[in-house]
Amino acid sequence: MKVGIVGIGHSKFGKRDDCTVQELAFESFKEALLDAQLTQKDINATVIGSSPEYHKQRSIPGVIAEYLGVNAQPTYLTEAACGSGSAAIRTAYSLIKSGLHDIVAVVGIQKMLELSTPEILALMGRVGDVQWESGFGITFPGYYALFARRHMHMYGTTEEQLAMVAVKAHKYGAMNPKAMFQKEITLEKALSARPVASPLKLFDCCANSDGSATVILAKEDLAKKISDTPVWIEGIASASAPISVIRREYVDRVPSAIVAAKEAYKMAGVGPDDVDVADVHDCFTIAEIMAYENLGFCDIGEGGKLIEEEQTYIGGKVAVNVDGGLKAKGHPVGATGVSMTTEIVKQLRGEAGKRQVDGAEVGLTHNVGGIGQYCFVQIFKR
Repeated sequence: MKVGIVGIGHSKFGKRDDCTVQELAFESFKEALLDAQLTQKDINATVIGSSPEYHKQRSIPGVIAEYLGVNAQPTYLTEAACGSGSAAIRTAYSLIKSGLHDIVAVVGIQKMLELSTPEILALMGRVGDVQWESGFGITFPGYYALFARRHMHMYGTTEEQLAMVAVKAHKYGAMNPKAMFQKEITLEKALSARPVASPLKLFDCCANSDGSATVILAKEDLAKKISDTPVWIEGIASASAPISVIRREYVDRVPSAIVAAKEAYKMAGVGPDDVDVADVHDCFTIAEIMAYENLGFCDIGEGGKLIEEEQTYIGGKVAVNVDGGLKAKGHPVGATGVSMTTEIVKQLRGEAGKRQVDGAEVGLTHNVGGIGQYCFVQIFKR
């Protein structure tokens, strides 16, 4: 039995002072219901992907389910730091495959900007090992700066190549009406921006954001009845890595991403060269370059060359983050993995407008939690 996606919805990402967390969740949920032409009564269960500590409200799944009008059915919470949304999709997929539920709504939701920047930095820093690493002052940008420096040392990756990732993100973000930043930037502007954690500069870093995204999953026979164009989840894998960077064999790659990608490709019966469009976890520009390599789009150490040759633009070898990615679209951590999936569904349906990848048939999402202790790779087919 296959599991298909029959409805998608997406809120505007950004600083959303205009709504509560419940209202923000409803924004994408309503859109997904309309897309699937379903009602709340058709939903058997909800899975909420979120990192609860960002919210002032406790027990967030129950509160959201009540507001969405589906509180009579079971609701679940998944938390895997920045990978919470993809963990929610994996949970919903498993619930349907097991036969427990037939139609499940997955809502990725985060309202990060209710907290101050120092509070967010402190929370994100504690995604690392609090005994030996974050307690000594390292921040989330600091971790990825370490990865970048090692990658530059090992393979000659340059600051210009990092900046090229940002330029691409903003090019496509400017075409995405739901993105937080809808303005293109030049290479010169990216390179001259103020430093955040050397070698990472302002435009190498994604922004904290508020936002929600929803996907509705259904078992195969119902999916075919609900939608003329269901998108099938063909490969779904996850892996983990040590939370402590000092315990890892490599710091120029994300080991959990390599393992999860291999498993997802095997399950889907495809390889890296078959992927037409991908949404990868570009919390920092070096993260996208490492993702190219970890997913097999190029050899280890060749990611900088791939972006320099514009092979990850539309029309290149594989279109990557043509919705703006985390970098331009924004990164409300619980919503990110679900947001990625909505983009891939749009692409495989041929509904992405100016950002459409011609003839896209195979799509991939790559969602990393924390500094790589979790990774989810999911493959979709038309």
